[in-house]
Amino acid sequence: MAREGKKVTVVDLDVVNPYFRTTDFKDEFARVGIDIISPTYANSNLDIPALGAQVQSVFCDDEGYALFDVGGDDAGAAAMGRYSALFKEGGYEHLSVFNCYRYLTRSPEESLAIIREIETASRLPVTGLVNASNLGFETGEETILDSLPYAGELAAQTGLPVRCTLVREELYPALKGRLPAPFPVKILVRQPWQKELPRQGQE
Repeated sequence: MAREGKKVTVVDLDVVNPYFRTTDFKDEFARVGIDIISPTYANSNLDIPALGAQVQSVFCDDEGYALFDVGGDDAGAAAMGRYSALFKEGGYEHLSVFNCYRYLTRSPEESLAIIREIETASRLPVTGLVNASNLGFETGEETILDSLPYAGELAAQTGLPVRCTLVREELYPALKGRLPAPFPVKILVRQPWQKELPRQGQE
């Protein structure tokens, strides 16, 4: 959206998980013109959800888009619940991102339970699903294709559409005609011990 010239702000409300916080990559976002708003104690060793007036200010801006990163559990969603009335007034899309290979969400029923917890904590119904099923750098074409039955079952149980299936850009050419709504993604964040991704066909 930013590359299309739209105004974009990302609000980092992932106040529980200290790993891979959006705030840690402010420079990456700034390079494409995206503003970051984060809790007062983000990027420190204090997990205290001190949410300033800056967060509320995005609801007063009639231009552009605001994306809220609230983590993947009800504790993170509780921070978003503070603004539920403002979301409902202005309109919103509440996407639940799932990974069928992740511990504690190995079945659609487990994912559904987490969705209901998040909805209760945020006081905002989920409106769509994002299939982000992966095995990290071990992810191959079959990894993603094998997630489709799970995605279909979760969609049936929730009555929600799967908005897209995330595909690492190297796999996208081979999968784009085999998936519903494939969305290519480029991996920008790596741990120091992670090597460059192998090219397709190489070990």
